[in-house]
Amino acid sequence: MISIYKTIDESNNIQSVDTIEHGCWINVVAPSDEDLLLISKKSGVSMDFLKAALDEEETSRIDTEDNNLLVIVDIPFTEMEVNSLTYDSYPLAIIHTESTLITVCLKNSNILTDFINGKVKSFFTFKRSRFILQILYRIASYYLLYLRQIDKKSVMIEQRLHRSMKNKEFIQLLSLQKSLVYFSTSLKANEMTLEKMLKLELLQKYPEDQDILEDVIIENKQAIEMTNIYSNILTGTMDAFASVISNNLNIVMKLLASVTIVMAIPNIIFGSFGMNLYGIPFAKSPNGFWMVYVITASICLVCILFLKKKNLF
Repeated sequence: MISIYKTIDESNNIQSVDTIEHGCWINVVAPSDEDLLLISKKSGVSMDFLKAALDEEETSRIDTEDNNLLVIVDIPFTEMEVNSLTYDSYPLAIIHTESTLITVCLKNSNILTDFINGKVKSFFTFKRSRFILQILYRIASYYLLYLRQIDKKSVMIEQRLHRSMKNKEFIQLLSLQKSLVYFSTSLKANEMTLEKMLKLELLQKYPEDQDILEDVIIENKQAIEMTNIYSNILTGTMDAFASVISNNLNIVMKLLASVTIVMAIPNIIFGSFGMNLYGIPFAKSPNGFWMVYVITASICLVCILFLKKKNLF
């Protein structure tokens, strides 16, 4: 899908246009080969640049070719899997040309949708270098937002784990930990790319652009620190609750074993008295039935008190 946008005036109003014009923004989401070929002919950008972000395993990097600058960064995404919200990252290609700015991604992202919906202030499509920095800042902000969501979800799952012996909550924590690993890898790769961008002549023209880039680097480092902290906490929590679940199971098994021991006593006694042989005690007594019951109950009570004293009941 190809969408073309352009800021008409200084009033920050963005409009959709039908043709590629000077100062426009070309947003490409999950494109076909025909879409990429069309953009390549219209903008003069090589197919290698346009296809770079279509590989899910593409790492964050910077490249230049024929006065075109390619910046690939990993951006965060949320996905629904089996009634559970998971987090992942995908590459986003930002291509700076002499007349346009092109973004290419496999999926539609809230980060770019915010620009389309006017949620970003002082955004102009013709200020291409500033636009790149605003996208990068938005990416770092979304990382921080999703990290806070992961932290809140982990706290909610921990509260349910206190009363659970099932694997459902434990698997949800494992999914969150996997998301943190993805985020950590992506943020560290983005950090190296941002450090390289400090040396680009394109971003040296305006002091404000340098300030924004430094803010982006600070936000990215904060996201890395938060990821490491949450990952360590989650790892410790999972180890602790794995022991808690195992301990809860042991307590239940201990109780069941004690009940089994107590219930074995009546089975043994009643089984012995149930034999049709001569000489069974109390066989001729009119109260023999109740006497056997009293003796059995007394032995069971003594057994219960003994197990309770040993903290086994």
